[in-house]
Amino acid sequence: MERRKPKIGLLGLITGGYESIFPGILKRQEAYAGEIAASLEDVAHIVFEKAGTDRATIEGIVEQYNRMELDGMLIVLLAYYPGAYLTRALQKNRLPIAMAVVQPDQEVLDDWEELDFTVNQGIHGAQDNANTIHRLKIACSFFVGNRNEERFRRFVEDFAKACYARAELMGMRVGVFSRMCGMGDILADDMAFYKKIGPEICHDTIGSIVSKMKEVNEREIEEEILKDHERFEIDPNLSRESHEIAVREYLGFKRYLEETGYRAYTAHFDQFAADGRFRQLPLYAASRLLAEGYGYAAEGDFICACMVAAAHALGENDGNFTEMYTMDFVKQAIIFCHAGEGNWSTVSPGKKPRLIDRYLGEGGLENPPTILFTPRPGRATLVSLVAVEGEKFRLIIAEGEILEKSDLRRCEMPYFFWRPDAGLETCVEKWLENGGTHHEVINLGDVSQRWILLAKMLGIEYVEI
Repeated sequence: MERRKPKIGLLGLITGGYESIFPGILKRQEAYAGEIAASLEDVAHIVFEKAGTDRATIEGIVEQYNRMELDGMLIVLLAYYPGAYLTRALQKNRLPIAMAVVQPDQEVLDDWEELDFTVNQGIHGAQDNANTIHRLKIACSFFVGNRNEERFRRFVEDFAKACYARAELMGMRVGVFSRMCGMGDILADDMAFYKKIGPEICHDTIGSIVSKMKEVNEREIEEEILKDHERFEIDPNLSRESHEIAVREYLGFKRYLEETGYRAYTAHFDQFAADGRFRQLPLYAASRLLAEGYGYAAEGDFICACMVAAAHALGENDGNFTEMYTMDFVKQAIIFCHAGEGNWSTVSPGKKPRLIDRYLGEGGLENPPTILFTPRPGRATLVSLVAVEGEKFRLIIAEGEILEKSDLRRCEMPYFFWRPDAGLETCVEKWLENGGTHHEVINLGDVSQRWILLAKMLGIEYVEI
Protein backbone atom coordinates (compact mmCIF):
# COMPACT_ATOMS: atom_id res chain seq x y z
CA MET A 1 0.00 0.00 0.00
CA GLU A 2 1.50 3.30 -1.08
CA ARG A 3 2.02 6.14 1.38
CA ARG A 4 2.08 9.75 0.27
CA LYS A 5 3.62 12.80 1.83
CA PRO A 6 1.19 14.83 4.01
CA LYS A 7 -0.23 17.94 2.31
CA ILE A 8 -0.25 21.08 4.45
CA GLY A 9 -1.44 24.55 3.50
CA LEU A 10 0.62 27.44 4.87
CA LEU A 11 -1.59 30.38 5.85
CA GLY A 12 0.70 33.40 6.11
CA LEU A 13 -0.96 36.46 7.68
CA ILE A 14 0.07 40.11 7.43
CA THR A 15 -1.93 43.34 7.49
CA GLY A 16 -2.19 44.72 3.95
CA GLY A 17 -1.88 48.28 5.23
CA TYR A 18 1.83 47.77 5.91
CA GLU A 19 2.55 48.01 2.16
CA SER A 20 1.89 51.77 2.03
CA ILE A 21 4.19 52.32 5.02
CA PHE A 22 6.93 49.93 3.92
CA PRO A 23 6.75 49.51 0.11
CA GLY A 24 7.80 45.97 -0.86
CA ILE A 25 7.09 44.43 2.55
CA LEU A 26 4.46 42.04 1.19
CA LYS A 27 6.79 40.64 -1.42
CA ARG A 28 9.56 40.37 1.17
CA GLN A 29 7.37 38.48 3.67
CA GLU A 30 5.88 36.22 1.03
CA ALA A 31 9.44 35.28 0.09
CA TYR A 32 10.08 34.54 3.77
CA ALA A 33 6.99 32.29 3.84
CA GLY A 34 8.35 30.57 0.74
CA GLU A 35 11.60 29.92 2.60
CA ILE A 36 9.67 28.29 5.42
CA ALA A 37 7.76 26.09 2.97
CA ALA A 38 10.96 25.05 1.18
CA SER A 39 12.68 24.18 4.46
CA LEU A 40 9.87 21.74 5.30
CA GLU A 41 9.54 19.93 1.98
CA ASP A 42 11.24 16.80 3.31
CA VAL A 43 8.49 16.29 5.92
CA ALA A 44 5.39 17.50 4.04
CA HIS A 45 4.20 18.96 0.77
CA ILE A 46 3.68 22.60 1.76
CA VAL A 47 1.21 24.62 -0.31
CA PHE A 48 1.71 28.41 -0.34
CA GLU A 49 0.86 30.92 -3.04
CA LYS A 50 0.29 34.27 -1.39
CA ALA A 51 -0.15 35.96 1.97
CA GLY A 52 -3.52 36.63 3.55
CA THR A 53 -3.76 40.41 3.87
CA ASP A 54 -7.44 40.99 4.64
CA ARG A 55 -10.58 39.10 5.56
CA ALA A 56 -11.67 38.34 1.99
CA THR A 57 -8.22 37.13 0.92
CA ILE A 58 -7.88 34.86 3.94
CA GLU A 59 -11.33 33.36 3.52
CA GLY A 60 -10.47 32.67 -0.12
CA ILE A 61 -7.18 30.97 0.75
CA VAL A 62 -8.76 28.80 3.46
CA GLU A 63 -11.63 27.87 1.14
CA GLN A 64 -9.12 26.88 -1.52
CA TYR A 65 -7.12 24.72 0.91
CA ASN A 66 -10.31 22.91 1.88
CA ARG A 67 -11.32 22.50 -1.76
CA MET A 68 -7.89 21.00 -2.46
CA GLU A 69 -8.57 18.47 0.33
CA LEU A 70 -5.27 19.16 2.05
CA ASP A 71 -4.57 17.30 5.28
CA GLY A 72 -4.06 20.34 7.51
CA MET A 73 -3.20 24.02 7.74
CA LEU A 74 -0.23 25.76 9.39
CA ILE A 75 -0.77 29.39 10.38
CA VAL A 76 2.29 31.66 10.42
CA LEU A 77 2.13 35.36 11.29
CA LEU A 78 4.32 37.23 8.80
CA ALA A 79 3.78 40.39 10.85
CA TYR A 80 0.83 41.65 12.86
CA TYR A 81 -2.65 40.72 11.63
CA PRO A 82 -5.96 41.42 13.46
CA GLY A 83 -7.32 38.15 14.79
CA ALA A 84 -11.04 38.90 14.48
CA TYR A 85 -10.78 38.79 10.69
CA LEU A 86 -9.80 35.12 10.93
CA THR A 87 -13.18 34.19 12.42
CA ARG A 88 -15.29 33.38 9.36
CA ALA A 89 -12.47 31.56 7.60
CA LEU A 90 -11.99 29.22 10.55
CA GLN A 91 -15.70 28.72 11.11
CA LYS A 92 -15.96 27.34 7.56
CA ASN A 93 -12.67 25.42 7.75
CA ARG A 94 -12.65 21.62 8.02
CA LEU A 95 -8.89 21.10 8.27
CA PRO A 96 -6.90 20.61 11.48
CA ILE A 97 -4.84 23.70 12.31
CA ALA A 98 -1.59 24.57 14.03
CA MET A 99 0.16 27.88 14.62
CA ALA A 100 3.91 28.36 14.45
CA VAL A 101 5.28 31.50 16.08
CA VAL A 102 8.54 31.97 14.20
CA GLN A 103 10.30 34.98 12.71
CA PRO A 104 12.82 35.79 9.95
CA ASP A 105 15.63 36.85 12.30
CA GLN A 106 16.65 35.10 15.48
CA GLU A 107 18.35 38.00 17.27
CA VAL A 108 17.44 41.64 17.88
CA LEU A 109 20.38 43.68 16.57
CA ASP A 110 21.49 47.08 17.81
CA ASP A 111 20.90 48.81 14.48
CA TRP A 112 17.34 47.57 13.82
CA GLU A 113 14.93 50.06 12.28
CA GLU A 114 11.14 50.08 12.39
CA LEU A 115 10.94 47.79 9.33
CA ASP A 116 13.09 45.17 11.06
CA PHE A 117 10.86 45.21 14.11
CA THR A 118 7.74 44.98 11.94
CA VAL A 119 8.79 41.94 9.88
CA ASN A 120 9.79 40.16 13.09
CA GLN A 121 6.52 41.01 14.82
CA GLY A 122 4.91 37.58 14.44
CA ILE A 123 4.59 37.05 18.19
CA HIS A 124 2.43 40.19 18.41
CA GLY A 125 -0.07 39.00 15.81
CA ALA A 126 0.07 35.41 17.06
CA GLN A 127 -1.37 36.43 20.41
CA ASP A 128 -4.33 38.22 18.84
CA ASN A 129 -5.08 35.34 16.47
CA ALA A 130 -4.55 32.64 19.08
CA ASN A 131 -7.05 34.44 21.30
CA THR A 132 -9.59 34.31 18.47
CA ILE A 133 -8.95 30.59 17.96
CA HIS A 134 -9.38 29.99 21.69
CA ARG A 135 -12.66 31.89 21.80
CA LEU A 136 -13.92 29.94 18.78
CA LYS A 137 -13.18 26.74 20.75
CA ILE A 138 -11.21 25.32 17.83
CA ALA A 139 -8.47 22.78 18.55
CA CYS A 140 -5.06 24.16 17.63
CA SER A 141 -1.49 23.12 18.36
CA PHE A 142 1.15 25.77 18.93
CA PHE A 143 4.88 26.04 18.36
CA VAL A 144 7.18 28.86 19.47
CA GLY A 145 10.84 28.79 18.54
CA ASN A 146 13.69 29.26 16.09
CA ARG A 147 12.64 28.31 12.57
CA ASN A 148 16.18 27.19 11.75
CA GLU A 149 16.34 24.57 14.49
CA GLU A 150 15.43 20.89 14.22
CA ARG A 151 12.73 21.35 16.84
CA PHE A 152 10.60 23.37 14.37
CA ARG A 153 10.99 20.81 11.63
CA ARG A 154 10.06 18.07 14.08
CA PHE A 155 6.92 19.93 15.19
CA VAL A 156 5.72 20.35 11.61
CA GLU A 157 6.50 16.72 10.81
CA ASP A 158 4.53 15.53 13.86
CA PHE A 159 1.62 17.82 13.00
CA ALA A 160 1.64 16.81 9.32
CA LYS A 161 1.75 13.09 10.15
CA ALA A 162 -1.14 13.49 12.58
CA CYS A 163 -3.14 15.37 9.93
CA TYR A 164 -2.42 12.61 7.43
CA ALA A 165 -3.48 9.91 9.91
CA ARG A 166 -6.72 11.80 10.58
CA ALA A 167 -7.41 12.06 6.86
CA GLU A 168 -6.75 8.34 6.51
CA LEU A 169 -9.17 7.55 9.34
CA MET A 170 -11.88 9.80 7.91
CA GLY A 171 -11.73 8.02 4.55
CA MET A 172 -11.14 4.52 5.88
CA ARG A 173 -13.28 1.42 5.50
CA VAL A 174 -12.57 -1.52 7.82
CA GLY A 175 -13.73 -5.06 7.05
CA VAL A 176 -15.04 -7.07 10.01
CA PHE A 177 -15.12 -10.83 9.45
CA SER A 178 -17.02 -11.99 12.54
CA ARG A 179 -16.30 -11.12 16.16
CA MET A 180 -15.41 -13.09 19.28
CA CYS A 181 -18.32 -13.47 21.67
CA GLY A 182 -17.77 -12.29 25.23
CA MET A 183 -14.66 -10.21 24.56
CA GLY A 184 -15.74 -6.96 26.22
CA ASP A 185 -13.05 -4.43 25.41
CA ILE A 186 -13.53 -4.76 21.64
CA LEU A 187 -17.17 -3.71 21.83
CA ALA A 188 -18.26 -0.20 20.87
CA ASP A 189 -21.14 1.69 19.31
CA ASP A 190 -20.47 1.39 15.58
CA MET A 191 -22.15 4.69 14.74
CA ALA A 192 -20.36 6.53 17.55
CA PHE A 193 -17.01 5.18 16.30
CA TYR A 194 -17.81 6.18 12.73
CA LYS A 195 -18.84 9.67 13.78
CA LYS A 196 -16.03 10.37 16.23
CA ILE A 197 -13.01 8.41 14.96
CA GLY A 198 -13.80 8.20 11.24
CA PRO A 199 -13.69 4.70 9.74
CA GLU A 200 -16.74 3.07 8.21
CA ILE A 201 -17.31 -0.34 9.79
CA CYS A 202 -18.24 -2.98 7.20
CA HIS A 203 -19.46 -6.30 8.58
CA ASP A 204 -18.55 -8.82 5.90
CA THR A 205 -18.60 -12.55 5.19
CA ILE A 206 -15.62 -14.87 5.01
CA GLY A 207 -17.19 -16.40 1.90
CA SER A 208 -16.06 -13.30 0.03
CA ILE A 209 -12.45 -14.26 0.77
CA VAL A 210 -13.03 -17.85 -0.33
CA SER A 211 -14.34 -16.59 -3.66
CA LYS A 212 -11.18 -14.54 -4.20
CA MET A 213 -8.96 -17.44 -3.14
CA LYS A 214 -10.49 -19.53 -5.93
CA GLU A 215 -9.45 -16.88 -8.46
CA VAL A 216 -5.75 -17.19 -7.54
CA ASN A 217 -3.80 -19.18 -10.13
CA GLU A 218 -0.78 -21.44 -9.75
CA ARG A 219 1.56 -18.94 -11.42
CA GLU A 220 0.74 -16.27 -8.84
CA ILE A 221 1.36 -18.71 -6.02
CA GLU A 222 4.67 -19.83 -7.50
CA GLU A 223 5.86 -16.24 -7.86
CA GLU A 224 5.13 -15.51 -4.20
CA ILE A 225 6.83 -18.68 -3.02
CA LEU A 226 9.96 -17.79 -4.97
CA LYS A 227 9.94 -14.33 -3.37
CA ASP A 228 9.44 -15.89 0.06
CA HIS A 229 12.67 -17.82 -0.41
CA GLU A 230 14.38 -14.45 -0.83
CA ARG A 231 12.50 -12.68 1.99
CA PHE A 232 12.58 -15.42 4.61
CA GLU A 233 14.61 -18.26 5.99
CA ILE A 234 12.32 -21.19 5.16
CA ASP A 235 11.80 -23.95 7.71
CA PRO A 236 12.72 -27.30 6.06
CA ASN A 237 9.71 -28.84 7.86
CA LEU A 238 7.32 -26.50 6.03
CA SER A 239 5.65 -28.53 3.30
CA ARG A 240 5.12 -27.12 -0.17
CA GLU A 241 1.39 -27.76 0.10
CA SER A 242 1.08 -25.86 3.38
CA HIS A 243 3.07 -22.95 1.93
CA GLU A 244 0.81 -22.85 -1.13
CA ILE A 245 -2.32 -22.75 1.01
CA ALA A 246 -0.95 -19.84 3.03
CA VAL A 247 -0.06 -17.89 -0.10
CA ARG A 248 -3.50 -18.53 -1.63
CA GLU A 249 -5.15 -17.20 1.54
CA TYR A 250 -2.93 -14.11 1.47
CA LEU A 251 -3.65 -13.34 -2.19
CA GLY A 252 -7.38 -13.92 -1.63
CA PHE A 253 -7.46 -11.49 1.28
CA LYS A 254 -5.35 -8.94 -0.56
CA ARG A 255 -7.48 -9.07 -3.69
CA TYR A 256 -10.67 -8.59 -1.70
CA LEU A 257 -9.23 -5.72 0.37
CA GLU A 258 -8.18 -3.96 -2.81
CA GLU A 259 -11.56 -4.44 -4.48
CA THR A 260 -13.56 -3.26 -1.48
CA GLY A 261 -11.22 -0.42 -0.54
CA TYR A 262 -10.70 -1.79 2.96
CA ARG A 263 -7.54 -0.28 4.47
CA ALA A 264 -7.92 -2.37 7.62
CA TYR A 265 -9.56 -5.64 8.54
CA THR A 266 -10.16 -7.96 11.46
CA ALA A 267 -11.12 -11.62 11.56
CA HIS A 268 -12.08 -14.03 14.34
CA PHE A 269 -10.16 -17.32 14.26
CA ASP A 270 -13.15 -19.57 15.10
CA GLN A 271 -14.95 -18.73 11.87
CA PHE A 272 -12.27 -20.32 9.69
CA ALA A 273 -12.84 -23.78 11.16
CA ALA A 274 -16.60 -23.26 11.33
CA ASP A 275 -16.69 -22.30 7.66
CA GLY A 276 -15.26 -25.67 6.63
CA ARG A 277 -13.33 -24.41 3.59
CA PHE A 278 -10.14 -23.34 5.38
CA ARG A 279 -7.39 -25.79 6.28
CA GLN A 280 -5.24 -23.36 8.27
CA LEU A 281 -5.55 -20.01 10.01
CA PRO A 282 -4.44 -17.15 7.72
CA LEU A 283 -1.65 -15.90 10.02
CA TYR A 284 0.77 -15.64 7.11
CA ALA A 285 -1.77 -13.47 5.27
CA ALA A 286 -2.16 -11.14 8.25
CA SER A 287 1.61 -10.72 8.60
CA ARG A 288 2.12 -10.06 4.90
CA LEU A 289 -0.69 -7.48 4.83
CA LEU A 290 0.53 -5.77 8.01
CA ALA A 291 3.93 -5.36 6.38
CA GLU A 292 2.26 -3.82 3.32
CA GLY A 293 0.57 -1.12 5.41
CA TYR A 294 -2.87 -2.55 6.12
CA GLY A 295 -4.40 -2.26 9.54
CA TYR A 296 -5.11 -5.57 11.25
CA ALA A 297 -6.32 -6.93 14.56
CA ALA A 298 -7.65 -10.30 15.65
CA GLU A 299 -11.00 -11.47 17.01
CA GLY A 300 -13.16 -8.85 15.31
CA ASP A 301 -11.50 -5.88 17.04
CA PHE A 302 -12.14 -3.18 14.44
CA ILE A 303 -11.05 -0.46 16.88
CA CYS A 304 -7.53 -1.85 17.16
CA ALA A 305 -7.35 -2.67 13.42
CA CYS A 306 -8.08 0.97 12.61
CA MET A 307 -5.50 2.15 15.14
CA VAL A 308 -2.87 -0.07 13.52
CA ALA A 309 -3.71 1.60 10.20
CA ALA A 310 -3.38 4.99 11.91
CA ALA A 311 -0.04 3.89 13.37
CA HIS A 312 1.18 3.10 9.85
CA ALA A 313 0.26 6.64 8.78
CA LEU A 314 1.80 8.27 11.85
CA GLY A 315 5.03 6.33 11.37
CA GLU A 316 6.60 4.71 8.35
CA ASN A 317 4.34 1.68 7.87
CA ASP A 318 5.78 0.37 11.14
CA GLY A 319 2.55 -0.14 13.07
CA ASN A 320 2.08 -3.50 14.75
CA PHE A 321 -0.80 -5.38 16.34
CA THR A 322 0.16 -7.05 19.59
CA GLU A 323 -0.78 -8.05 23.15
CA MET A 324 0.85 -7.95 26.56
CA TYR A 325 1.54 -11.60 27.34
CA THR A 326 3.70 -11.93 30.44
CA MET A 327 5.48 -9.63 32.87
CA ASP A 328 9.21 -10.17 33.41
CA PHE A 329 10.09 -8.55 36.74
CA VAL A 330 13.79 -9.34 36.39
CA LYS A 331 14.08 -7.45 33.09
CA GLN A 332 11.42 -4.92 34.20
CA ALA A 333 9.79 -5.59 30.84
CA ILE A 334 6.70 -7.15 29.28
CA ILE A 335 6.83 -9.75 26.54
CA PHE A 336 4.39 -9.01 23.71
CA CYS A 337 3.05 -11.44 21.12
CA HIS A 338 -0.14 -12.88 19.66
CA ALA A 339 -1.15 -16.07 17.86
CA GLY A 340 1.34 -15.51 15.06
CA GLU A 341 0.59 -12.22 13.29
CA GLY A 342 3.10 -9.39 13.07
CA ASN A 343 4.53 -6.69 10.82
CA TRP A 344 7.68 -8.50 9.75
CA SER A 345 8.99 -5.41 7.91
CA THR A 346 9.99 -4.05 11.34
CA VAL A 347 12.62 -6.77 11.77
CA SER A 348 16.13 -5.65 12.69
CA PRO A 349 18.25 -4.70 9.65
CA GLY A 350 20.39 -7.59 8.48
CA LYS A 351 18.14 -10.21 10.08
CA LYS A 352 15.94 -12.48 8.01
CA PRO A 353 12.56 -13.51 9.41
CA ARG A 354 11.88 -17.25 9.50
CA LEU A 355 8.85 -18.81 7.84
CA ILE A 356 8.14 -21.80 10.02
CA ASP A 357 5.85 -24.79 10.29
CA ARG A 358 4.34 -24.83 13.78
CA TYR A 359 1.51 -26.42 15.71
CA LEU A 360 -1.32 -24.15 16.86
CA GLY A 361 -4.27 -25.55 18.75
CA GLU A 362 -6.23 -22.32 18.46
CA GLY A 363 -8.77 -22.71 15.66
CA GLY A 364 -8.41 -26.49 15.43
CA LEU A 365 -6.96 -26.50 11.91
CA GLU A 366 -3.71 -27.65 10.29
CA ASN A 367 -0.35 -26.12 11.17
CA PRO A 368 -0.36 -22.48 10.00
CA PRO A 369 2.86 -21.23 8.34
CA THR A 370 4.06 -18.40 10.58
CA ILE A 371 6.53 -15.59 9.97
CA LEU A 372 8.75 -15.53 13.05
CA PHE A 373 10.82 -12.44 13.93
CA THR A 374 11.51 -9.81 16.56
CA PRO A 375 11.25 -6.07 15.77
CA ARG A 376 14.38 -3.99 15.82
CA PRO A 377 15.32 -2.77 19.32
CA GLY A 378 15.02 0.84 20.39
CA ARG A 379 12.39 3.40 21.30
CA ALA A 380 8.77 2.36 20.76
CA THR A 381 5.35 3.85 21.54
CA LEU A 382 2.47 1.69 22.80
CA VAL A 383 -1.14 2.79 22.31
CA SER A 384 -4.67 1.65 23.12
CA LEU A 385 -7.94 3.28 22.06
CA VAL A 386 -10.59 2.70 24.73
CA ALA A 387 -14.30 2.87 23.97
CA VAL A 388 -15.48 4.43 27.23
CA GLU A 389 -19.14 5.07 26.51
CA GLY A 390 -21.07 6.26 23.46
CA GLU A 391 -18.95 8.88 21.68
CA LYS A 392 -16.44 9.08 24.51
CA PHE A 393 -13.11 7.50 23.63
CA ARG A 394 -9.79 7.57 25.46
CA LEU A 395 -6.34 7.15 23.90
CA ILE A 396 -3.73 5.64 26.23
CA ILE A 397 -0.10 6.28 25.29
CA ALA A 398 3.03 4.80 26.87
CA GLU A 399 6.64 5.12 25.81
CA GLY A 400 9.37 2.58 26.31
CA GLU A 401 12.18 0.55 24.85
CA ILE A 402 12.15 -2.66 22.80
CA LEU A 403 14.98 -4.78 24.18
CA GLU A 404 17.53 -6.59 22.07
CA LYS A 405 16.60 -10.00 23.41
CA SER A 406 15.52 -12.28 20.56
CA ASP A 407 16.75 -15.73 21.55
CA LEU A 408 13.72 -17.50 23.00
CA ARG A 409 14.22 -21.08 21.85
CA ARG A 410 10.64 -22.36 21.84
CA CYS A 411 8.46 -19.32 21.16
CA GLU A 412 6.82 -19.80 17.76
CA MET A 413 5.12 -16.41 17.56
CA PRO A 414 6.55 -12.99 16.63
CA TYR A 415 7.51 -11.45 19.98
CA PHE A 416 9.48 -8.70 21.70
CA PHE A 417 10.34 -7.50 25.18
CA TRP A 418 9.29 -3.90 25.87
CA ARG A 419 10.47 -1.97 28.94
CA PRO A 420 8.08 0.92 29.80
CA ASP A 421 9.62 4.25 30.83
CA ALA A 422 7.12 4.50 33.67
CA GLY A 423 8.29 1.21 35.15
CA LEU A 424 6.68 -2.18 34.71
CA GLU A 425 4.32 -2.09 37.68
CA THR A 426 3.30 1.55 37.24
CA CYS A 427 2.65 1.13 33.55
CA VAL A 428 0.38 -1.88 33.98
CA GLU A 429 -1.43 -0.34 36.96
CA LYS A 430 -2.14 2.88 35.03
CA TRP A 431 -3.16 0.84 31.99
CA LEU A 432 -5.76 -0.96 34.09
CA GLU A 433 -6.93 2.20 35.89
CA ASN A 434 -7.68 3.87 32.55
CA GLY A 435 -9.43 0.88 30.98
CA GLY A 436 -6.62 0.05 28.56
CA THR A 437 -7.53 -2.77 26.18
CA HIS A 438 -5.79 -6.13 25.86
CA HIS A 439 -5.22 -5.59 22.14
CA GLU A 440 -2.59 -2.91 21.57
CA VAL A 441 -0.78 -1.01 18.85
CA ILE A 442 2.95 -0.30 18.86
CA ASN A 443 5.03 2.03 16.69
CA LEU A 444 8.78 1.97 16.33
CA GLY A 445 10.29 5.21 17.61
CA ASP A 446 8.96 7.92 19.89
CA VAL A 447 5.81 9.09 18.14
CA SER A 448 3.81 9.96 21.24
CA GLN A 449 3.43 13.61 20.19
CA ARG A 450 1.86 12.51 16.92
CA TRP A 451 -0.67 10.39 18.78
CA ILE A 452 -1.43 13.30 21.12
CA LEU A 453 -1.93 15.66 18.19
CA LEU A 454 -4.23 13.12 16.55
CA ALA A 455 -6.27 12.76 19.75
CA LYS A 456 -6.71 16.54 19.89
CA MET A 457 -7.81 16.63 16.25
CA LEU A 458 -10.38 13.91 16.91
CA GLY A 459 -11.57 15.65 20.05
CA ILE A 460 -10.96 12.70 22.34
CA GLU A 461 -9.30 12.32 25.73
CA TYR A 462 -5.72 11.10 25.94
CA VAL A 463 -3.70 9.77 28.86
CA GLU A 464 0.09 9.54 28.94
CA ILE A 465 1.58 6.85 31.15
